[in-house]
Amino acid sequence: MENVLELRTNSTPEEVQNLIRGAYRQVWGNPHVMESERLVAAESQLCNRAISVREFVRLLAKSEFYRRRHFESCAPYRFVELNFLHLLGRAPQDQQEVSAHIVRCHAEGYDAEIDSYLDSDEYKAAFGENTVPYVRGNRSEANAKQVGYNRIFALDRGPAQVSSAVTGSQLVYGVATNTANVIRPARVTFTSGTEKAFRIEVFGGKMGNMRRSRTEYRVTKANMTAQIQQILRSGGKIASITETL
Repeated sequence: MENVLELRTNSTPEEVQNLIRGAYRQVWGNPHVMESERLVAAESQLCNRAISVREFVRLLAKSEFYRRRHFESCAPYRFVELNFLHLLGRAPQDQQEVSAHIVRCHAEGYDAEIDSYLDSDEYKAAFGENTVPYVRGNRSEANAKQVGYNRIFALDRGPAQVSSAVTGSQLVYGVATNTANVIRPARVTFTSGTEKAFRIEVFGGKMGNMRRSRTEYRVTKANMTAQIQQILRSGGKIASITETL
């Protein structure tokens, strides 16, 4: 059963402080937060009911702390994965969802990407104005597709894991191929030399003024996110991703 933290009209000061700690833990990905890094003004506004929990979450997600740890230090695909986990409490369902967010972030900017989660009908239905987001791994409404149950465990490894410790995507292969993820220990870094390589088969897309019907790319795992982004920007559709020897 999830530990649901909700701000009520009769919440005690201790309950509000517990909610604030829970919001930092969920939205910022379970880091150690120094006193100097806390959003003191936003906390005060929340305690005085000048802003809702949803707006407090928005300020946390747009903070320099979140941007530095999850946007500037992570691969773009990983950034989107973490936004789904931290703000909607689930894993992305398919490539279309991920692509839409990558394109939005590139075209409209960081703030628009964050707002797209918090202003969505899904967020409002799941958490409303005054509930801290939580991982909805066992909720059917959060996992319309069966693979969603598996993918959430690839992202959420329990209370000991710090999200920013893993900078590479955990779902890029499974989401792109619409297959279930194999649950393995999360890795902070990926080594070269014996690094795995993959073949990406793409239909459509353009190179210059020429439209192509079918193309294959061979990339290492470390370069997969960048290659997928380029494919999506060119209008291509990923048909398959297979590991090569």
